Amino acid sequence: MTRQDRIERDTHATWAAWIGFAIGAVLGALLLWGPARPLAGEGSIGLPAAGVTALGAAAGFAAGTLLHRREETARMPPWQRVVSHVSDAAVALALAGVSALAVLCLGEVLAVGLDGLEVAPLGGGLLIGAATAAASAAGFGLGARLRTDDLVGLLFAFLVAGTLFSMLTAADPRWWERNFSQLGAGGSAWAFNGTLVLGGLLLAVVGSYVGRDLHRVLGDDALRRIAGVVALFAATGLALALIGVFPLYRAPVPHLIAAVCTLILMAASAVAVVIVMPGPPPALVVTTAGVGAGLVLAVLLWQPLHLYSATGLEAVAVGLAFVWLTSLMRALAAITPDETRPSARPALRTAVAR
Repeated sequence: MTRQDRIERDTHATWAAWIGFAIGAVLGALLLWGPARPLAGEGSIGLPAAGVTALGAAAGFAAGTLLHRREETARMPPWQRVVSHVSDAAVALALAGVSALAVLCLGEVLAVGLDGLEVAPLGGGLLIGAATAAASAAGFGLGARLRTDDLVGLLFAFLVAGTLFSMLTAADPRWWERNFSQLGAGGSAWAFNGTLVLGGLLLAVVGSYVGRDLHRVLGDDALRRIAGVVALFAATGLALALIGVFPLYRAPVPHLIAAVCTLILMAASAVAVVIVMPGPPPALVVTTAGVGAGLVLAVLLWQPLHLYSATGLEAVAVGLAFVWLTSLMRALAAITPDETRPSARPALRTAVAR
């Protein structure tokens, strides 16, 4: 990317922010018109703000994609073009979810620090405009130059935002004495379970973009192996989504089976990427050893030392998994060219069969 391209992209992102602010402020004020509302809770500005911000994030992503990555699919065969478009649509949906959850979390935090504050329609419109501006600019930047390691960061932010909102609104304040699955019950269960479902979708999309990067590096000759990697990520995403579809309090056995399958399939997906990609770098090898040692230590601190509950073990395990996944994606991004690589195979079945 040339210096002029970067300037043009930054200029467009700035315009996206200002347009998002204007539309968000007007639409937010109209939605809030009437008596002043609190920052969070029933009848608050939270849900309208989350909805408008989510639309701004998705629209910004779509604009960035159309303005800066539209030509990527021009020379692709139909099957590759469909995969690319579906993946982009899923990213836009996940980005909207992240933005909405971030606004809801911020509202809950501000409601505690500004106890009793009520916001008038015009003031609420300005707040929604500011949130929409930030989401539109971030979405535009992501759409203009989408990298696989960016998606891993988006996935992590999405899971964290959803979990934090569920923690802030949990019906049982002592849920942490057992495990994170307790957040899937009660009045805010929709947030935690929905986060897992959409997180599973985004994880499957990460696999699609991993396949894109591997294809740019290895070409059509490796399409069968690449398809196996993409299928493993898709299966992992499905397992993660099923954890949310089957909450622990309602379907404990399917919930536990889905959780175990998610861990196994995640490990299998990571191993598959390392096998297919050309030579893992030393930094990735060191990170793998460190993460493995960290997991062993985390288990020992849980049992038999009893220094924390299963919730602590789950938090450490998820954190270490994302550290490793981020390191893996950065290693893959370092060897992946920015130029798109259309497949020479006219049909997906033919491409995978060879």
